Amino acid sequence: MKGLKLIKIISTTAALLSGFAAAAPAQTPGMLLLDGLMKGEWTLKERGTRGPSKKICLGNPELLLQVQHGNANCTRYIIENDPKKLRVSYKCGGAGHGVTQIKQESSALVQISTQGISNGNPFTFEFEGRRTGSC
Repeated sequence: MKGLKLIKIISTTAALLSGFAAAAPAQTPGMLLLDGLMKGEWTLKERGTRGPSKKICLGNPELLLQVQHGNANCTRYIIENDPKKLRVSYKCGGAGHGVTQIKQESSALVQISTQGISNGNPFTFEFEGRRTGSC
């Protein structure tokens, strides 16, 4: 009888532990599209305008995800993660939030669509991003 009780305790403990293992959060996958972009200076030109372009040094390609929020400390949730298309939702506390989609045409050319709220104001932008040199 003691042997059966011990087996029940062991099997119950194993079942509980396997439940905890299954509930452990999965690691966020890498962003495939960003891994394929060339480092260096990138010029972002807003489509449909004659306004000035933005230049950024792309040591960290994640800057393309929150163009409107710059270096703000934001949390991100990956919605779509393919080698040629990336869509991410992000939140930057009181600074606002947004959703950005990037489509890669080559390792030096991307199309960026972003919209959200920045400092209480809505924004929507469409950019073409090109690698224009080193920085």
